[in-house]
Amino acid sequence: MAYLLKMILESANRLNSSDYSSNSSSSSDMNSSEASDSDQIIVSSTGDFDRIPLDNQQDPWDSKFFAETNLRSGYPLRTYPSRMQSFMQIYGQRAQVPGAIIIDGGSGYCKFGWSKYDSPSGRAATFLEFGNIESPMYSRFRHFFATIYSRMQVKSTSQPTVVSIPITQYGNTQEDKTARRKLKEAIYSELFDMNVPSVCAVSQATLALFAARRTSGILVNIGFNQTSVVPILHGKVMHQVGVEVLGVGALKLTGYLREQMHQRNLNFSSLYTVRTLKEVNLCYVAIDYEEELRKDTEASYEVPVEGWYTLKQERFRTGEILFQPRIAGLSDKGLHQAVALCIENCHDAGLTPDDSWFTTVVLAGGTACLPGVVERLDKELHLLLPPAISNGIRVIPPPYGADSAWYGAKLLSNLSTFPDSWCIKKKDFRPKSRRNFLW
Repeated sequence: MAYLLKMILESANRLNSSDYSSNSSSSSDMNSSEASDSDQIIVSSTGDFDRIPLDNQQDPWDSKFFAETNLRSGYPLRTYPSRMQSFMQIYGQRAQVPGAIIIDGGSGYCKFGWSKYDSPSGRAATFLEFGNIESPMYSRFRHFFATIYSRMQVKSTSQPTVVSIPITQYGNTQEDKTARRKLKEAIYSELFDMNVPSVCAVSQATLALFAARRTSGILVNIGFNQTSVVPILHGKVMHQVGVEVLGVGALKLTGYLREQMHQRNLNFSSLYTVRTLKEVNLCYVAIDYEEELRKDTEASYEVPVEGWYTLKQERFRTGEILFQPRIAGLSDKGLHQAVALCIENCHDAGLTPDDSWFTTVVLAGGTACLPGVVERLDKELHLLLPPAISNGIRVIPPPYGADSAWYGAKLLSNLSTFPDSWCIKKKDFRPKSRRNFLW
């Protein structure tokens, strides 16, 4: 049965690729020519560190099969896979899906693009940082969304829009709930004021989990400024269990590598050079930090224009601050400690009879692509947690690196039931309503 669905979906891919290949080519040319239009918009693609395909994309039909069996009914998600229609009906419905504009709010930068394309077509400042930060939120949102639509050369009225929302206001207090609701209402209101036909706004953590073909688990997003450990059950963020937040992110790692290079009198002209050295697999996370200190780990890399750089212990000391922030003078707990605490909280909460939902740990974010992160986290969790819990734990690498949430949104927006199952229209939107949105 699965093989038959694979054949049908692959046929659909071949048909769709012929329809969109010419558009993709022209869009690429357009993006290159307009890259200088805005100092807040840059052309997409920053390498494998930002986007590492799940299973090398050998079986993309697996993701579509997951989506059609688990997500097609919309939210709230079914606790069991939905009964599918005939494969030919699903094929016909997927072929008629209009597609959508995907805007992944991100943490370091926003990724945007067309759901029928293979990857985001461009990047921009996040909507929380876009424009004058002293301007009212609605004004900044209008500027932000208008810039994205202009950059893509599409009308806001032409297609549904899927927006991923970065995790903010992590607590479960009434104040936190109100802040999250106001942020989401501001996004919906502004997009509907721009006459977008339908809108879907979903938590970035939930979308990244979907990209890994999971609806429940613990999503660990190592973002630009911070790391978030988010428990998710059936697509819903469990704020009542507790979201763990660490002040260590990609920026801290880059800054710590820069500090170490200064100490060794290694000269560089910009922070871009330091980031490049961190992201070309020259840096990694040691499985055993103390043992690694006794090894000769010297390695070199040539940065274009800058020249050759040789790193020694900096290679693994940089990523070590994820697990031992104190070596960089930070007071946060380690990544493994935060994840273990979240797992224990999920276990104690007893939300379901089956405790297996929180034993899957999915990583997301560009920094989570550092070699060794998955293995080290898995090792530390098994050391910290009792065997009754740790024996079932599985740590999954980032499905698509920093673009994981974008690809999760892509899964939603190509569903055979999209946009009806996930989006709402302006006539159905009521500010300050009690509608149960995904957070």
